[in-house]
Amino acid sequence: MAASTPPVRTPRRSLARVFPAAPMAALVAMLVFTGVLYVVEFVDQLTSLRLDYEGGILPREVSGLDGVLFAPLLHAGWGHLIANTLPFLIFGFLVMAGGIGQFIAVTALIWLFSGFGVWLLGPPHTYVVGMSGVIFGWLVFLLVRGFFARSATQILLAVVLFALWGGLLFGVLPGQPGISWQAHLFGALAGVLAAWIVARADRRAATGAVV
Repeated sequence: MAASTPPVRTPRRSLARVFPAAPMAALVAMLVFTGVLYVVEFVDQLTSLRLDYEGGILPREVSGLDGVLFAPLLHAGWGHLIANTLPFLIFGFLVMAGGIGQFIAVTALIWLFSGFGVWLLGPPHTYVVGMSGVIFGWLVFLLVRGFFARSATQILLAVVLFALWGGLLFGVLPGQPGISWQAHLFGALAGVLAAWIVARADRRAATGAVV
């Protein structure tokens, strides 16, 4: 006679967690990542901004397509990089709450989606660089994933983040000189998509059964 066993529920991996399980390791990882950005900018300054022209996104030009991969690592001067540093550190640290694998997957989706959006719709004959598209994607991911997951702690985090950085979201609107609203908009859309994918994956994991 066959015996049946009740479904074995796996713990929810990420959406109920606000901070990384290993916060010091996550902080060190983000500091190292930030250090890489500063080293790249230092080299860029030494080479008279050569990296910006070789690695930036040149919209709708095949020669500028590789910028989708490299442009977020580059910045238009120290002021641009310094302005991005604090939100980069904080949002990246919080996204690591889902674990390093999820962090890499979410970041890769936002990175590529934002970059392709710039390549398709960015202004012609301009080089677009900067981590802003990824930062926008991280912020929107953190703002909406709690609603997809019905997680009160994540929604509370979203309220706090919106109170502190909600004004950044105006960056998705066109009209600000020298600002790539395309990177911000497509990064934000990718953040919503990433949050939905993560929430769906977590619900499947939470209701999975071992037979």
